[in-house]
Amino acid sequence: GMAVFPFVIAKYDFDKTNEVFVNHEKIHLRQQLELLVIPFFIWYFLEYLIRLIQYKNGALAYRNISFEREAYNKEADLNYLKNRSFFRFLDYIKSNKQ
Repeated sequence: GMAVFPFVIAKYDFDKTNEVFVNHEKIHLRQQLELLVIPFFIWYFLEYLIRLIQYKNGALAYRNISFEREAYNKEADLNYLKNRSFFRFLDYIKSNKQ
């Protein structure tokens, strides 16, 4: 699935009731709001390209985008967005391969 503010697009119907999936995508919606949506997607694409050069593997590049690192790391914490500070994804920019 994916989040494109203000929507969450689910590939499978069962994802709509998967709390972890929904939380992951809600984290992306918050990130998009912080960067005013369009800059989020520009940053996301550029960071993906940088990570692709860095890791030479598309799946690894995707998993190491700072936005994805935050979302995957916190997706199971269903209270995360209640206490999340602004621009928290910046904590995940430093490269620690996942």
